[in-house]
Amino acid sequence: MNLRPFPDRKISIAFSFLALIGGGFVIFTFLGDNTSKLVCTGTFGNFQSTAVPMQLRAILHYATSKTVPQQSLAEISISFNVLKSISPCNFLVFGLGHDSLMWATFNPGGVTLFLEEDPKWVQTVLKDAPDLKAAHVKYRTQLQQADDLMKTYRLEPECSPAKSYIRGNTRCRLALTGLPDAVYDKEWDMIMIDAPKGYYAEAPGRMGAIYSAAVMARNRKKSGVTHVFLHDVDRKVEKAYAEEFLCRKYLKDGTGRLWHFEIPAAGNATDGKGGDSFC
Repeated sequence: MNLRPFPDRKISIAFSFLALIGGGFVIFTFLGDNTSKLVCTGTFGNFQSTAVPMQLRAILHYATSKTVPQQSLAEISISFNVLKSISPCNFLVFGLGHDSLMWATFNPGGVTLFLEEDPKWVQTVLKDAPDLKAAHVKYRTQLQQADDLMKTYRLEPECSPAKSYIRGNTRCRLALTGLPDAVYDKEWDMIMIDAPKGYYAEAPGRMGAIYSAAVMARNRKKSGVTHVFLHDVDRKVEKAYAEEFLCRKYLKDGTGRLWHFEIPAAGNATDGKGGDSFC
C-alpha cells in the first residue's frame, strides 16, 4: 500500500483523515463495547494488552505526515464503518504501509495482522510503528500466470470449493501455503486485500490472496459473515478473480476502486449450492 505525495491543495483531505482517527479514538475508547481502552501487542501466540498509546501515536503521525493513504477517504470510510460495528475483531490485511497504523488504531482490543511481501519494507514500517503486528510472506504465483490459473484451477480437486483448504494445500496453486501459523489458526472477521503487487508481469498478483480469502470465509465456524475488502478492482485480474471467488451476489458496497463483500460460511449459503460452487 504505497503512499502518494501530500501536496498543499490536499490539506483538507489530511484533516479529514485526522477526524477519522480522532473520531474512531473517541468511539472505540470511550463508547465501544468491551474494548476496555486496550490495543493488542506482543507476539502472535501471546497477545497482551497496553493502554492507548497506539491511538495517540496515530494521531501524532497523521498530524505531522506529508503523505496520505493510497485509498481515498470514501474508500476508507466503508471499512471504518464496518470496523466501528464489529470491533474488537480479527482483522487480516494483505499489505503494509504508513496507513497500517490507522487500520490498527481502528480495531482497539482486536487482532490486526499485516502480511507483506517485501521484508525490507516490513523493517522500515515497524521501525516507526513497532506496535504493529506484521509478517513477511512469500507468494508462489506471478501476475502473468493469472489467466492460466483461472483456466486450470477447476481441474484440480484440491482447489474445488467442496474440498478447499489453504494450509499445506500444495496441489492447489492458488492456495497461500506460506503464511504464518497465526493466519491459519484464527478465523478472520474482516480481510482487506490491498497487496501484493499486481501491476507488472513478474509481480505476485492478488490471485492467491483473493482465492484464499474466499476459502477462509467459506470455512468460517463462527456466527456471522466474513467482511472482505478488495482494492484496485479497476484492474482486470482483481475484478475477474473477485467475480469468480468473492461473488457478485455477496457484494455489499463499493466506491472508487474498493469493493466490500459479505461472505457467509459455506454451510450457511442460501443458494443451496453449499460446497459445489464459490458463487
